[in-house]
Amino acid sequence: MSKFRTVDSVSSLSGKTALLRIDTDIDIENGRILDDTRLQSALPTIELLLKKGADVNIVGHLGRPKAQFPISNFQFPISNENKEFTLEPIAHWLAKKFDGKVEETKIGELPGWRITPKIILLENIRFSEGEEENDLEFARELSLLGDIFVNDAFAVSHREHASIVGVTKYLPSYAGLHLEREIEVLSNVLKNPKRPLAVLIGGAKIETKLPLVEAMHHLADYVLVGGEIAEQDRVLIKVQHEKIAGKKSAVLVSDSTKDGFDITPHSIENFKQILAQAKTIVWNGPVGKIDQGSKIKDQRSGNTERGTMELAEFINLLNKFDFVSTGGGAMLEFLSGHKLPGLQALEA
Repeated sequence: MSKFRTVDSVSSLSGKTALLRIDTDIDIENGRILDDTRLQSALPTIELLLKKGADVNIVGHLGRPKAQFPISNFQFPISNENKEFTLEPIAHWLAKKFDGKVEETKIGELPGWRITPKIILLENIRFSEGEEENDLEFARELSLLGDIFVNDAFAVSHREHASIVGVTKYLPSYAGLHLEREIEVLSNVLKNPKRPLAVLIGGAKIETKLPLVEAMHHLADYVLVGGEIAEQDRVLIKVQHEKIAGKKSAVLVSDSTKDGFDITPHSIENFKQILAQAKTIVWNGPVGKIDQGSKIKDQRSGNTERGTMELAEFINLLNKFDFVSTGGGAMLEFLSGHKLPGLQALEA
């Protein structure tokens, strides 16, 4: 992280306003937050900014709503079409954490909620035209809402969006505490892992997982592939394995069962033996037919990008990990060796 300016290096922010990008893309059902892990990860940065004397304007997104508001017309109430994407439940979550209350407000041309005299949460930034296109005029308007910009949204830092990249062209920009920690841990996996290093890759989305298989094949001692990607793309993985030159790790692709489960007891035993001797384990994506039932199962774990985290929490494993990344696709791209636009924008 030496090439990034970090928010903890700023001595004082008294009288200043920090525009803080966090990851609010979480599971919400009928207004009820199902998993607040990503919100919890942002709390240390919010608290640090307040301690340094700053007011904090928080920016986030939820899902993929239809962008329908030019910045000059962005206002309450949100259309019925987009109500499921409102950040209002997160405003109430923040109010509980900071002993505040939720009041509708507007800063610049953007609506949001005042949580305390020093904290405001803006409504879903993806409601605005210009966010996902990284429109520089929109980014400039957004930059007027702060004196500095802090990116603590590692999970969105692989997106070249206005609230991640564009705004850095107009404000002094810093990495937040959680983003800094994500890069520190993941960089250590790439540069100086304790060995043996085993990488377990499961879940679906072969187009995002295959580059990780390839990258880890050069780095890890063992690459274990299970889940839906092993079941559906076994031949593709093995062909890709044969195409990779240079230092090779041991790649094990799980067997599937006749009744449709994506890993057999035999494969489980092989995986267990390898994982038991590993000094570093990187796990991305669940293994086992957890959306339909397995030896460890829960319906809510099977159909989201964060299935691994939800499954680990369900079986009381979450606190056993040294570090839980909130990155999803950003973690995959980082470990695959890709440059993340949001991180490049912070380079001093």
